[in-house]
Amino acid sequence: MIPLRQVIPDAVAEVIRRAPLSPEKVAFAWQTAVGPAVAKATTVEFVNGVLYVRARDAAWRREVERSAALIRSRLDALVGDGVVRYIKVRPDR
Repeated sequence: MIPLRQVIPDAVAEVIRRAPLSPEKVAFAWQTAVGPAVAKATTVEFVNGVLYVRARDAAWRREVERSAALIRSRLDALVGDGVVRYIKVRPDR
């Protein structure tokens, strides 16, 4: 028997992958990939394979930059391999 806590993330990822690519899908995938703290401190915009991330301050920018490879691998699992080709972190306006 497979524990439910292992099945649910895979099922959610499969549903997300099958949904059409939209700003809402990318934002949901971002929130899922980074968790609530980073999601609250950032906003994202997806343009031509590049995920532009605006971070609240320098500390959050560094955290996203430091974790970019892990975040991309999580996004690949959620939206599909290679959909997000690059993560570009910017200061908040």
